[in-house]
Amino acid sequence: MDKIKLGIVFGGQSSEYSVSLHSSSALIRAINQDKYELVLIGITKDGIVRLFEGSIDDIEHDNWLPSSFEAAFIHKGIINLETNKRHKLDVVFPVVHGKNGEDGTLQGLFEVMNIPYVGDNTLSSAICMDKEMTHIVLEKANIPMAKYVALYKEHNDLDFKEVEKIIPLPWIIKPCNAGSSYGVNIVKCEKDFIKAKEEAYRYDGRGKLIVEEFVDGFEIGCAVLGHDQKMVLGSVDEIAIAKGSFFDFDGKYALKGAKIYCPARISKECFKKARSIAKSASIALNCEGMARVDMFVLKNEEVIVNEVNTIPGFTDTSRYPSMMNEVGIPFSELIDKLIALALDKEVGVC
Repeated sequence: MDKIKLGIVFGGQSSEYSVSLHSSSALIRAINQDKYELVLIGITKDGIVRLFEGSIDDIEHDNWLPSSFEAAFIHKGIINLETNKRHKLDVVFPVVHGKNGEDGTLQGLFEVMNIPYVGDNTLSSAICMDKEMTHIVLEKANIPMAKYVALYKEHNDLDFKEVEKIIPLPWIIKPCNAGSSYGVNIVKCEKDFIKAKEEAYRYDGRGKLIVEEFVDGFEIGCAVLGHDQKMVLGSVDEIAIAKGSFFDFDGKYALKGAKIYCPARISKECFKKARSIAKSASIALNCEGMARVDMFVLKNEEVIVNEVNTIPGFTDTSRYPSMMNEVGIPFSELIDKLIALALDKEVGVC
């Protein structure tokens, strides 16, 4: 049986570039290379596509550029622009977090080029990436979220007093289109507000941020795989952090001041409710590949959605694979299932 020609795409132009390198390295190490012929495709911080022919360590430690060649995606594949060699791709697995990776832009490119891809479609990727749009869609579907207001740098940039009339302090301010807790800050006063806005606008890149009510609760998550009748719900995990703080970049990737419990230390009823909300949110957002639905548990065990990640961290110890492993789907099998889902999707018209 011929191997499946699988393109693994890593890097990218977002602030989460380094996260992508670690995720993709773990994916390459775990994948069953008896099943797949790998074509490794890096995207530089400047957005240049390059075919990579070096070691996994070079990707992980960001030394991959010297062993790469400028390339371009073409109909059903990719071409090495330096040698003119073409590589047919049966499917691609994008492990590009954040801007120009999980926001629908890369997915749209694959659809134009008629290349099946792992993960959610263009529309759901774009909606989940934009936190204001996520609020709008989920609230329309009667799925609870924190009170919020979106601010735009060029218009509707409300001042401190105007926001305070809408949402009581304290607040969380974050970019509308970024991940890994970059540019996220707690606001308790007007001085905090000015600094937090500047940082959030800087990381967003599109001049939009979101102000949310700071909820009194702790964060949980649920992994979702597939869609419709093929949907599989993972376990629910819990993030334990210092009181009054939030799960920032160091907490997520170095576990500084944070600990993750999987399964979550919550009641059976709350566990069931969280999985049900994760499923409903995924359906409302039309997710069809993988998604990690992040939620908060409030004091009365009410569960509300925080955000939805369509390309979550993807090492074997990351939250999404860990929650799937907890329900009996180990990392290597999870990779196979995601690729199989991608191959089942219709892409393009020919």
